[in-house]
Amino acid sequence: MKDKHQYTNEEISRAAMNVRKRVLRIVLDGGGGYLGQTCSSAEIFMTLYLRLLNIGDSLGSPDAIIFPGAPGRNNKGPAKGGLYYGPCNSEYDRFFISTPQYATAVYSALVECGRLGADALKFINVDGYNMELIAADHSPGFDNMAGSLSQTISLAAGTAHARKMKGETGRVFVFITDGESQEGQTWEAIQTAVYKKLDNLIAFMDVNGQQCEGATKDILNLDAQMFLNRFKAFGAEAVLIDGHDIDALTNAVSTPHSDKPLVIVCKTDCTTGIPMLEKKRPNLHFIAFGKDELAEIEAFYAKM
Repeated sequence: MKDKHQYTNEEISRAAMNVRKRVLRIVLDGGGGYLGQTCSSAEIFMTLYLRLLNIGDSLGSPDAIIFPGAPGRNNKGPAKGGLYYGPCNSEYDRFFISTPQYATAVYSALVECGRLGADALKFINVDGYNMELIAADHSPGFDNMAGSLSQTISLAAGTAHARKMKGETGRVFVFITDGESQEGQTWEAIQTAVYKKLDNLIAFMDVNGQQCEGATKDILNLDAQMFLNRFKAFGAEAVLIDGHDIDALTNAVSTPHSDKPLVIVCKTDCTTGIPMLEKKRPNLHFIAFGKDELAEIEAFYAKM
């Protein structure tokens, strides 16, 4: 692996397309999956992993791990997914991911940056292993249980507050999404982070316009500009960017935000890199291909 500052935009862009290709294969082989989320977030994850996050070498297994059962007195439980980001030293960043449906995108991104072995992807959604289709805190890359909507931003804010109190220099990054931010917990966490002056907290929001019920505009009419305005109204610093633009993702982290949390609102598209997904709008939350589509999508996969 290179030093994080040595990756070019072209290399990060290619890595993002590789993430999409891997997840497309997973969806084709498994009969369905969360491909739209991968298409919207691939550049965000790869820019974070290859350029922005200050993290140590992975402490996680490159292989899929057998899940040893619920933790108890005689069972310390499975390895935490955060091990793939290295040790929790005071100078290293922490990274939390809020939405477990992005699991296959995260696993593929970890493979792309050498933190997880490619063979581990064969065990996605296989009973008894840690490679959950909908992630848990023992899943690679997931440092916390992420099943309850919007609670992860509160966990990230609490961690950022603790790091401030301890004088740690490492930042806290959190990945959140538009659909989950209909929950009031998001805004309680932001106003608390503002009150505590947590300028070591940086959130990336994937605004892809989709949630499990369909298009967000048909449910609460949420869009990127509204989120930008609302985060600023709550007292945070916020910027709106194209979430597929690697320069924009890189530069956004340097936005001045003294004594304020920073929210990077990323406008994205669930069909980026795989244009034939346009046919499936507005139902892009979970993707499956019919028999009449398989020849076309397999031909596309072969050319990726």
